[in-house]
This record gives sequence, C-alpha cells and structure tokens, in this order.
Amino acid sequence: MTAVDPDRVIAVARSWLGTPYHDQASLRGVGCDCLGLARGVWRKVVGPEPFPIPPYSRDWGETGPCEVLAEGARRMMPEVPVQLAGSGALILFRMMPRAIAKHVGILTGPDTFLHAYERLGVIEEPLTPAWRRRIAFAFLFPAR
Repeated sequence: MTAVDPDRVIAVARSWLGTPYHDQASLRGVGCDCLGLARGVWRKVVGPEPFPIPPYSRDWGETGPCEVLAEGARRMMPEVPVQLAGSGALILFRMMPRAIAKHVGILTGPDTFLHAYERLGVIEEPLTPAWRRRIAFAFLFPAR
C-alpha cells in the first residue's frame, strides 16, 4: 500500500490551524477534537471515511485493555515503526504510562507536530521530549 505525499498531508493539516477545539466535531474552521482533525485530513487526502465513528466520552481511554484508536487505524492505514515515522505520519499518544493511546497528532517535521488540544484548538508545536516519549503508534495516510 502506498502512502499519500507527506507534503500534501501537512498542507491539508495546516489548513486546520486555528480551528477551535470542540469535542467529537470534525469541521475545519468551526471545531474539532484530535480525532476530528485526523478524520478531516483523511477526508481531504484519502476520501470518504470508511466507517462511522461512534459517540465517545471524554474519559473513554482512561481504562481498558483495548487499543481502540490503534486497532481502528490498522483497519485502514499502514502502520510504521514509531522510530521510522516521518512528516505526514499520524501519531497516537499515550497520555499516561500504561494507559491506552487516546490522543492523535500529525507529524509536520522531524521535531514538530500538529494536533487539536483542549482550550487551544488546532496548533502546531515542537515535538518535545515529553511529547516524543508518549508516542505509541504511527500510521501513514494511504493513497487512493
């Protein structure tokens, strides 16, 4: 499976910069959460979403053994080793040690990423050591 050109993924993702944070939304310029950002980028660079996302609570990933985000991503995206993930890759973060991955971002460079963060909306920021050590999975947007 081939991947979408990383420059295209980054350009589309950056077009979401400044979108306000809104839980479970996915509308550029109107509101999104981290998953909504990834869904919006998917729609623009890959096409229609392959399955509906069921409603989820803010604490959905606090407990449980199932890697819901990673398993969903594996159904439609090629997984790459985290250490080999480059610009344009979708990255999943564990927000607490031993918790499941529940935050999503897109790498925009070797040391930067873009994500939707509560109270801040869609931002691009440095991939600090604190963020880097939380990366649990990486995936590529597949070419049509």
